[in-house]
Amino acid sequence: MTSLYETVGGERVFRELVDHFYRAVEDDPVLRPLYEDEDLGEGGAARNRLTMFLVQYWGGPSTYSDLRGHPRLRMRHGAWRITTRERDAWLSHMMAALAKIELPDAERAELRDYLENAAHALVNAPD
Repeated sequence: MTSLYETVGGERVFRELVDHFYRAVEDDPVLRPLYEDEDLGEGGAARNRLTMFLVQYWGGPSTYSDLRGHPRLRMRHGAWRITTRERDAWLSHMMAALAKIELPDAERAELRDYLENAAHALVNAPD
C-alpha cells in the first residue's frame, strides 16, 4: 500500500506546507509570541520539527522519532497555554497553507481532517 507521503510527493510537499504556515505565523499577533526567534525563519527549529513530524506521521522516514523520541504532541505542547484562540489562529494559517499546495482532493481532505483533529486535541486551557 502506498503511503500518503509517497502519494503526495514526499518531503518536498510537507516542507512547502510548513514553510507557508510559518511565514504566516511570523506576523501573527496570537501565535508569534509562542515561538523563540531561532524557531522561525528558513531552517528554523520549529519548521524542521513540524516537517519531520508530518513526514513521519504520513509514512516517510522516522527521522522525527530517531532524533526526538515519541511525538507525545500533547505533552510537548503543555508548556504553552493553548485556548481556542490559539487553536483557531493555528488552524487558520494551516488551512491557508494547505490551500496553497498542489494535492489530490482525497489526500488534501485526509490532511485537513488530521490537522483539524490535532489542533482541537492540543487545546489545554479554558478561554
